[in-house]
Amino acid sequence: MTEMRQMIEHVSSNGLSESGHHAGTVAPQNSLAAPDDELLDAYSRAVTQAAERVSPAVVNIEVRHPVAQQRSPSRQRQHETHGTGSGFIFTPDGFILTNSHVVHNASEIEVTLLDGRHFQAALVGDDPESDLGVIRIYDAGNLTAATLGNSQAIRVGQLVVAIGSPYGFQYTVTAGVVSALGRTLRAQSGRLIDNVIQTDAALNPGNSGGPLVTSRGEVIGVNTAVILPAQGICFATAINTAKFVAGQLMKYGRVRRSRIGVGGQTVPLLRRVVRFFGLPVESGVLVASVEQTSPAYRAGLREGDIIVGFAGQPVAALDDLHRLLTEERIGQPSVLSVIRHTEKVDLTVVPAEAKPA
Repeated sequence: MTEMRQMIEHVSSNGLSESGHHAGTVAPQNSLAAPDDELLDAYSRAVTQAAERVSPAVVNIEVRHPVAQQRSPSRQRQHETHGTGSGFIFTPDGFILTNSHVVHNASEIEVTLLDGRHFQAALVGDDPESDLGVIRIYDAGNLTAATLGNSQAIRVGQLVVAIGSPYGFQYTVTAGVVSALGRTLRAQSGRLIDNVIQTDAALNPGNSGGPLVTSRGEVIGVNTAVILPAQGICFATAINTAKFVAGQLMKYGRVRRSRIGVGGQTVPLLRRVVRFFGLPVESGVLVASVEQTSPAYRAGLREGDIIVGFAGQPVAALDDLHRLLTEERIGQPSVLSVIRHTEKVDLTVVPAEAKPA
């Protein structure tokens, strides 16, 4: 015990603390602290710069929709419902990209800019099949247009920033990463939206139509949907898809697609049928109905036929057929391959232009 006390006194007399540091000095901080701070600063700078670059182009959208309310068997009364969403200016002359479900069938659209200016907007067109819409404001000077990026160039894990007005809280910024690429999402119309971006950047009602941007402030997606009650599973339509749809809406007011006039469902094929005909698919589209005077009706398609190919491409599901019925097929004779009883039959069908929803 005496020896230990002497050792402690000896250490103290040399000006060292029990921890081995000189008395009166502060122990050095963890060597990892400085790099962590630098990383946090870099992350913060990236999010801040992206938000500052894009926010002037982000708009808050308020819409009114007419709704027929039944009062009595013989009388109906019209009233309006209100909704909100987000969007962003993508041309200097006032074209704004948003979601179809935000502006579809709206009787009145009002846009609020970051600087507080309010404008009445006109619906240019919307496409429920991709859940995208374009509106426009007029006589608005000094507009800032967002820079559109390339959604094919992004990578999983890349930092992204979402900007919108969830629950009416205007110009809310959230950040996250690209969680996955190439997802599919079913629109309210029932058609699949391809090449959807999954992100964990928080989205809430009111974010719909806002931009998803990179750290450089380039828009790579249009915020579309949230999976509830899951957390951190949000989706954005890829900007490359949005560019095509926006161009069609600005040119035609709708997206032109073809149709053949059938209703059906995906069904598995018997293995012996797949082997016998050397089919590249193991399922097809069972034709449940054929519209009278439709292209499919004129081509001789019958209820009970199973569609396995169209225009030289395999058809394993109804969604495959939807993807193949593009604008280019309108009026163009195409081969429709079907299994009819025990035979494989090729029919020539001339798709017509689909009517807008």
